[in-house]
Amino acid sequence: MTSPQHAARRRMYRRRRWIVGIIAVIVLALIAAAAFVVITYADANNGIRRSSIAGLTGPKQNTGESNILIMGLDSRVDENGNPFPQAIYDQIHAEDASVGGYNTNVLMLIHIPANGGKAVGISIPRDDYVDFPDSPGGVDKGKIKEAYGDAMNASLQNLADKGVSEADAYQQSRTAARQSTIKTVSAFLGGVRIDHFVEVTMAAFYEVAEAVQPITVCLNHATADTFSGADFPAGVQELNAAQSMAFVRQRRDTTSSDFDMTDLDRTRRQQAFMVSLAVKLKQASTFTDFGKLQKLIDVAKKDVAMDDQLDLLSFAQQAQSLAGGNISFVTLPIDHFDTVDGQDVNIVDLDAIRAQVHDLLNPPTPTAAPSPSPSSSSSSGSDAGSSGTPGSTGAPHPVYTDSSSPLQSGNVPCVN
Repeated sequence: MTSPQHAARRRMYRRRRWIVGIIAVIVLALIAAAAFVVITYADANNGIRRSSIAGLTGPKQNTGESNILIMGLDSRVDENGNPFPQAIYDQIHAEDASVGGYNTNVLMLIHIPANGGKAVGISIPRDDYVDFPDSPGGVDKGKIKEAYGDAMNASLQNLADKGVSEADAYQQSRTAARQSTIKTVSAFLGGVRIDHFVEVTMAAFYEVAEAVQPITVCLNHATADTFSGADFPAGVQELNAAQSMAFVRQRRDTTSSDFDMTDLDRTRRQQAFMVSLAVKLKQASTFTDFGKLQKLIDVAKKDVAMDDQLDLLSFAQQAQSLAGGNISFVTLPIDHFDTVDGQDVNIVDLDAIRAQVHDLLNPPTPTAAPSPSPSSSSSSGSDAGSSGTPGSTGAPHPVYTDSSSPLQSGNVPCVN
């Protein structure tokens, strides 16, 4: 017969085994998670196309700040020159690999200041008529979006004449195109140093949207466009990946309405989509969801390129900070429109642009504002909450006026 003391010891032993088992499972889970992060990080670093841009725009300043150029290509191929799956062409209304060139239809400089200050995204309209410092193929001036393609074509021809293999020539020419674009943008903005770049294809944009869909956006007007596939009502709405592509690509309204949409509205939509995507990424805890993180890295390996000094871990941490609303977006102004060599171009005031960029990258040190009284603080908080709209985080949606107005992050904005 088992004594009470012996039975108690057996129960305590089973309890200890149970606790030890739980601890073991937790430890194994933590080890597996750490291993996943390490393996995924190494996999991404080894798989993403890299190009050197060291010394192109001046020496690195030891200030803790960083300037990252985002380049969105309109090419219908991946970073290796391979066509996308036909299903993606169908979803993004992009026909096939034979359509489109190597224009940077999206050019945005992200300035991340030192000491956790508020970042700024500066969009450069794609048709701005600028000087090409490298004169690729003998071309001295053109639309800023064309610097990439002109440099790539000139490099391809030069390397072909030297007998370089097609695959090697392609990758070397992509690097030459990135470097030429970076020098062009830096010179255009007044010699701004560019520390890093991130290049994305149309497929990368679509597949990122697919990984985190639906994305909440807000439109001031109902609009449709047969070219991009856009067909949206006014107001707050959730978009799938295909609709998201139409949202950021639309630059005309093909309905019978009198709504006049421009290329600058498309630039503002791209900014708004980045804000909405950042909100969704943070809410969905994408940065800690291993499945989604792996899918995003798989996309990056096919359809994203970066400079060889950009650390993915640091970049992810910065992105997580910006997702919290610590960034605003502006679009550089256009003086007037003109036609050069049969092409519609944007003519800009270069001095005004460089002065604006200097001020954006070097804002005055903020002074401490007086604390609001309890009554005024309570009142404003009540007003903000009562005017919120569906899909918001409590604050009202700002109403879009024109492309010169800064767009603040942290909440889904309404745009044209």
